Amino acid sequence: MNKKVSLLLFSGEFDKALAALILANEAKAMDMDVSIFCAFWGLLLVRDPEKLTDRDKTIYEKMFGAMTAKGADDLPLSKMNFAGIGKMMLTEMMEDADAPPLDAFLKGAVNKGVTFYACKLSTEVMGFGTEEFIDGVKIVTAKDYLQIATESDMQLFI
Repeated sequence: MNKKVSLLLFSGEFDKALAALILANEAKAMDMDVSIFCAFWGLLLVRDPEKLTDRDKTIYEKMFGAMTAKGADDLPLSKMNFAGIGKMMLTEMMEDADAPPLDAFLKGAVNKGVTFYACKLSTEVMGFGTEEFIDGVKIVTAKDYLQIATESDMQLFI
């Protein structure tokens, strides 16, 4: 039986999402079962910019959607973002080091079979429709996640 890793991604920041995806990809390479539960700001990682909609949303939900990152490529740095200049510098440094970009880590995780969950309550509070996420994201409750986490060999909070 494979070891299981459960990550809870609460952050909507580039560097923290990158850390979660690096760990998820490496765990899959080690033949582990991996799930990432995205809650609140962590949902921004799995938003699909091509699928965003204002249909059937309240004014607050529309405003909130307009002010938050549209997907993985739009995430800011947690420190030294400097209106995007810091993130630009980091992504260039990653290129210089031949490190893949964030979206490549995300696509790799999806292609390797990492399971992505979105917190049901978080999606409702933030006004994100289920159709606005990348393909394969499953909407689950906190209770569902806790069941998954208790069955895991390792749980990480990012």
